[in-house]
Amino acid sequence: MKKLVRAGLRAVAASLCEARWRMCFQPRSRAAHRAAATGLIVLALSAVGADWKTAEPGWQYQFPRDHHAHGDFKTEWWYFTGNLVDDQDHRFGYELTFFRQGIRPMADRDPNSSRFIVDDLKFAHFALTDVAKQHFHFEQKTSRGAFGEAGFDEGQRLAWIDNWTLSSSGQDSFDLLATGPQGEIHLHLRATKAPVAHGENGVSIKAATSGHASHYYSIPRLETTGEFVVQGKARPLHGESWFDHEWATGQLAENQAGWDWICLQWEDGTELMLYQMRLKTGGADSSSSGTWIAANGATTHLRSSDFRMTPIAFWKSKTNGAQYPIAWRISLPGQRAEFVIRAALEDQELALGPITYWEGAIDASGTRDGQAIKGRGYLELTGYAGPLSGLSR
Repeated sequence: MKKLVRAGLRAVAASLCEARWRMCFQPRSRAAHRAAATGLIVLALSAVGADWKTAEPGWQYQFPRDHHAHGDFKTEWWYFTGNLVDDQDHRFGYELTFFRQGIRPMADRDPNSSRFIVDDLKFAHFALTDVAKQHFHFEQKTSRGAFGEAGFDEGQRLAWIDNWTLSSSGQDSFDLLATGPQGEIHLHLRATKAPVAHGENGVSIKAATSGHASHYYSIPRLETTGEFVVQGKARPLHGESWFDHEWATGQLAENQAGWDWICLQWEDGTELMLYQMRLKTGGADSSSSGTWIAANGATTHLRSSDFRMTPIAFWKSKTNGAQYPIAWRISLPGQRAEFVIRAALEDQELALGPITYWEGAIDASGTRDGQAIKGRGYLELTGYAGPLSGLSR
């Protein structure tokens, strides 16, 4: 059996090598490069199965250790979003996410093997929402990292692909760099809240069946400064960001189609994270949950019975016809809160393939304890444009 697994891994590695060579050295249009990148991801997501750890209760989070990669788990991401303004009070939203999709678990890796043997596929997404101009831009990078052009955990660099980098000089500060045709961002983030572990007993449950869970924490508020560089001209930016780090092996169960996820930073210094796992038959899985974070950092775990999410407006993708719920009415009786969230821009779809999803800046307003509340955040909608390959076991 091990020989068959190794043979399968060699075939995947050879295919990835050839695809990467074609991407790097053959003249191609932007669409062709995107197709080649899609091929790399599909190969990784369909790679030969192996023995991976699953998220189990009892995980003790330690920082800065857990800011780093967890190679014993198949899927991992470092996710940053934020709402920023420039010196003229023009608003921008951004997303920069680095993904690790495991091909071989740590126990099967040989430090002396060829650089063309694939251990992890690295890919990243960068999106920028110009709220004032109602423009949305997104980019994707994909790599095996065979020549050091992508990887994890090297000095202060937590993750990088080419010149897109996530660096950290300690437990509570990060630096981000990403470039695209629309310009580039250089951001420094400093945590003003401590990390928050989601779920219970160190694990965030995604389904009732065994193995469908993750280790998941957030830094829910980071003071952010930096600049947006367009055609050589730098525009200063400031605002607040949110950081998620999650690792798992197979989050989606067979009966689940995707998820709806929200992070909100309220003006009163509180924060909220909610997600609902959608069933293929309709409705939300009872494993859906969230976290309310008080101004002093105290957390309240929210079960699916503690909140209700009702879509109230939709946007139809011109790319694939998917209908995305981009406005929601949300109630949390235990927190005595009711509010509405709305997209700052309707079209914030990352039509990348094979993982197409909607991810964008939002505004929130409503009441808590009878008092008006306002906030900003991000909304993520997955599984509306097709199945999420590779996230089930």
